[in-house]
Amino acid sequence: MRIENDIKLGFKDVMFRPKRSTLKSRSEVNLEREFTFLHTQKKWKGVPVIAANMDTVGTFEMAVALAKDRIITAVHKHYTIGEWTDFLKDKPDELYNYIALSTGTGKADEEKIKKICELHPKIQFLCIDVANGYSEHFVSFVKQARQNFPDKIIIAGNVVTGEMVEELLLAGADIIKVGIGPGSVCTTRVKTGVGYPQLSAIIECADAAHGLKGHIIGDGGCKVPGDVAKAFGGGADFVMLGGMFAGHDESGGEMMEENGKKYRLFYGMSSKTAMDKHSGGVAEYRASEGKTVKVPYKGPVSETVKDILGGVRSTCTYVGASELRELSKRTTFIRVQEQENQIFKD
Repeated sequence: MRIENDIKLGFKDVMFRPKRSTLKSRSEVNLEREFTFLHTQKKWKGVPVIAANMDTVGTFEMAVALAKDRIITAVHKHYTIGEWTDFLKDKPDELYNYIALSTGTGKADEEKIKKICELHPKIQFLCIDVANGYSEHFVSFVKQARQNFPDKIIIAGNVVTGEMVEELLLAGADIIKVGIGPGSVCTTRVKTGVGYPQLSAIIECADAAHGLKGHIIGDGGCKVPGDVAKAFGGGADFVMLGGMFAGHDESGGEMMEENGKKYRLFYGMSSKTAMDKHSGGVAEYRASEGKTVKVPYKGPVSETVKDILGGVRSTCTYVGASELRELSKRTTFIRVQEQENQIFKD
């Protein structure tokens, strides 16, 4: 047993220090980024926000809506091959830049994504997603995926430490998902005691990835637009959002009404709700590591996108970053005192 005494930070533990700026308006801030990916050398340009691959967020309807703002949707893995074919029929080529095909690491998952990629070769992003990215099986699956899909931009995760980011990049991934336990409907930290404060995870993993010319996604823990900005300020190339994109017309999840107010269900993909729906229940050897909540109905997602992107633009004006790619270079974080922490708590 050993204890690390270094201070580790979450989003609520810091604020941006404002700096002099030549910007006159938020409208002058460019939020688009252009990346060249490690293994494919493909270029991508867009707004580096990603809707999470949860069936209450990463829907086909969400993908169509967010592509209008050049935002990626990691489409959840529970759509069938036929549903993918129906969805992609007559869709413009531009859409393929903003959708990711998600998969687990089972044999059936491997066969399914092979078939989908054969039928729809224009799909560019492959998101290999597990709760625990530290297993040898996961690394082996990423290596095999790179061999099977040499032309795909591979996203792999989740991990929270620099050495595992490096291992997955060397195994064939282009982008690493960073985050264990910070999500609003994830209970991994409560059930297992495992996790890592999300901002520190992003800072450390970004440093490791960028040294190898790889990229990371800050996945989880963002409750408000300021958290999204902090993730970018900490060095995240992309930020993945679940709860912030839940509860919309385009989101999945059952719609319900209580006391005259509308809600949509939102749940973690390791929750009992998700496992009952997709796996026939929680296996005897494990516990659920997610919860189910009712999210107030928010209407079309376009308004939420405006709110999120507007917040990030505003952050950029406060620190003098005219482009999103400059934000981490212009960022100085101030640690906040415990009493000030209250403003970030639910």
